[in-house]
Amino acid sequence: MDPMNRGPEEFNHADDTVGVAGAHAEPGAGPQRSARDREPVTPDFGQRAAGLARTVQLVAGDFLLTVNPIDGSEIENCPPGEIPGAPVRRSAAERAEGERAARPPLPPGLMTPTPALLERQEERARLVRLLGRGRSVRLTGPAGSGRSALLDAVAGDCAELAPDGVVRLSGHRRTSTELLHELYATVFHTPLHRPDRAVLLDRVHDIGAVVVLDDLEFGGATLEELLLATPECAYVFAATPEVPAPHPDSHIEEVFLGSLGRSASLELLEQAVDRALTDEEANWAGDLWFESEGLPLRFVQAGALLRQRDRLRGEPNSLDAYGFPLDEPAEASVFTGEGREIPLPTLGEGAAPAALLASRLSEAARDTLRFAVALGGEVPHQAHLPALIGDTHADAALGELLDSGLLSPVGSRYRLAAGVLTQLESSGYDAGAGERAHAAAQHYIWWTGHPSVTPERAATEADAVLAAMSALVPGDQDDHPATAVKLARTAAPALAAGLHWGAWERSLRVGSEAARLTGEVGEEAYFHHELGVLALCNGGLDRARAELEASIALRGALADKRGTVAGRRALALVEDRSGGLPVAPRTPVGEEVPAARHEESKAPPGGVPSAVVTAQLPHPGVTLVTRRVTPVGGAMPKARRRALFGGARRNLVAAGAGALLAAVLGTVVTLGATSNNSGDGRGGDVTQQQSANEDGSSGGLDADPNNPGSSAKPGDGKGSGPVSPSRPGASGKPGASGQPVPGTSGSPSTPGHPSSGSSSPGSTKPSTSGKPSPSSSKPSHPTPPTQPSGSGSPSSSGSPSPTPSNSGGSSPPDSTKPPPPSSEASKTPTSTVPAGSTPPKASTTP
Repeated sequence: MDPMNRGPEEFNHADDTVGVAGAHAEPGAGPQRSARDREPVTPDFGQRAAGLARTVQLVAGDFLLTVNPIDGSEIENCPPGEIPGAPVRRSAAERAEGERAARPPLPPGLMTPTPALLERQEERARLVRLLGRGRSVRLTGPAGSGRSALLDAVAGDCAELAPDGVVRLSGHRRTSTELLHELYATVFHTPLHRPDRAVLLDRVHDIGAVVVLDDLEFGGATLEELLLATPECAYVFAATPEVPAPHPDSHIEEVFLGSLGRSASLELLEQAVDRALTDEEANWAGDLWFESEGLPLRFVQAGALLRQRDRLRGEPNSLDAYGFPLDEPAEASVFTGEGREIPLPTLGEGAAPAALLASRLSEAARDTLRFAVALGGEVPHQAHLPALIGDTHADAALGELLDSGLLSPVGSRYRLAAGVLTQLESSGYDAGAGERAHAAAQHYIWWTGHPSVTPERAATEADAVLAAMSALVPGDQDDHPATAVKLARTAAPALAAGLHWGAWERSLRVGSEAARLTGEVGEEAYFHHELGVLALCNGGLDRARAELEASIALRGALADKRGTVAGRRALALVEDRSGGLPVAPRTPVGEEVPAARHEESKAPPGGVPSAVVTAQLPHPGVTLVTRRVTPVGGAMPKARRRALFGGARRNLVAAGAGALLAAVLGTVVTLGATSNNSGDGRGGDVTQQQSANEDGSSGGLDADPNNPGSSAKPGDGKGSGPVSPSRPGASGKPGASGQPVPGTSGSPSTPGHPSSGSSSPGSTKPSTSGKPSPSSSKPSHPTPPTQPSGSGSPSSSGSPSPTPSNSGGSSPPDSTKPPPPSSEASKTPTSTVPAGSTPPKASTTP
């Protein structure tokens, strides 16, 4: 049941109207909630109260995925009516709106104007020219060389080159598959739908756009796959020299971005301070250009240092009681450089200015830097800063940091600029990093679980959430891994619903490791279950099976029934996609069926499933178990290897099982009618036979227990019991016609040894009475039968031996019994007794 929609059926009140807007309770309609029990604020504004869990249903490939934060995501085959149709392309206005939303937000406060792009006209024109020809280009330059600024200018020049416009993507911690999904979601409008690999490649194959990809982190064959998947797109990649180079056959043009010249560096510095440089500042800038190798980022930060120096020179030394400056020279000016002497930064401070810049910022800005260092360079969104720092105006700190050149945009957020993290760590800003990461994680636990936060909003903050989570594993304190488990438990469903599955997988793996450290078996089982569902959606069946089996084992140890059921359902889907249980191949039509062995029945032409069949014989307590190890017939096509029990195939399996049961029963009866040599040293062929007897005591023929028309019951003592060997005749010849009379399936029993026809458990080896004399060719006179002994008769085992009727006797043969197999053990000589005559008694020679 959906935990968000708690209907009346949960409380067994079919006519309950509680919670329905505008409904009036009727007598007997169920318990009513008082005003004290209802959710505050929500009913007054006509909004529904948020439940403890938010489930989101989306389509992933041909699966219907229900993200359930309680017991784990549920996955099933998507019904045909739920699969989305062909996607709709976004219009130009929608793409422009999406691009604006994807940019990092502008922080509040006064901002300096963006400096102009200097000495980049040649590279800019070459990039536009190559992209106009449909060529892909890789822009390579060191960190801080101005690659992002050049990409912004190129994106504006190529806005009208492609039918799908310009698509801006960030490759920071992104794989090629994630980039393909982001490209697909940018061009097409497909809410709550994540296509599988095959559909994704088919959809992005027709996208024609100029893709501006910044911060690329992979190359080689992976980059070649991205290019082959989108042949109609022209890429411009921005990467550092440390990133692997493209494949030699990829035909990607290389454009190297060098450093700025001395004059351009001085011009950039003047734009940053918005005034002309003094001779002292110009000389200092020249030394900085040589030391920093002309990187534009260093001159942006140097301009921030000069602006801070100008502000410090214009500030009074002290204030009086009314706030007026004291001892401030009247001719002091922040623009002329006169007044209070503030020395220029040293050359080392200009090359690594992060510590000096941070020391002149506000306390909220410095606390923001400490949180960024604790999160590995990730800067929280400005909306989180007041809660994290404890200052209601802390959101303005982001503007100070950006104005100082300490931050750089990455996708839709900000990070510490290149080299700033190392400089701050060396200055002591990493003190107490563990506690700050713990505080950030606790804040994100509350934020990601809040009903007002949409999954898309949580996905944009995924990097900061993952950084806070990863910083707590293993953590400095004992409670840090437990907090990481809570954060992963809360953020993972939101990231899954936001279709940021790369971050979803990383959060699950961090949460699984944290749960293992804390010993929370239930949470570890949840993470294994989610990893299995994710692997199933991505097509990794082996990994999905391993993760789900681990989750089921852990939940079984905890007696978690609901979680175990969810895991078994997902595992059954994995087995179904893997091909299911092996089904015995069927014999093709027209192919000859191999001959069956004498100890097992012949399989029907259509083949039977390889299964274990237990048949109950007519004799009580006798059970035969047979197993077909080698299937009959040829190999089955791979497409028909499906689960054994599924859908309409159950009928076929039932029919095959019935055919097998009939064959087994026939084989059992046949084996019961034959005998084997015991090998007890007295061997020899069996010659004594047993038939129905007519004497004065019974008043007629003995009842045949296998005759359906007989009224006698086995074991009732009325002619149905087995007959002991009769006394040998004068001539020792069995029968009147020189042939043994049919009536038994084996040799007669001796005291303490049941006959070989009985297969009851615990029976000993059968024995025979010896070989018949070769000279016995004449029948002997009839001899009355002898009553069997209690210990030597087969009836002691409770199962009389079946006696087939004579071919010419008064009772018709049983047509339901199959003929005995043509084996040497079943070739027993029989004699035909004419109808109406008295059958002779069997005898043996001593």
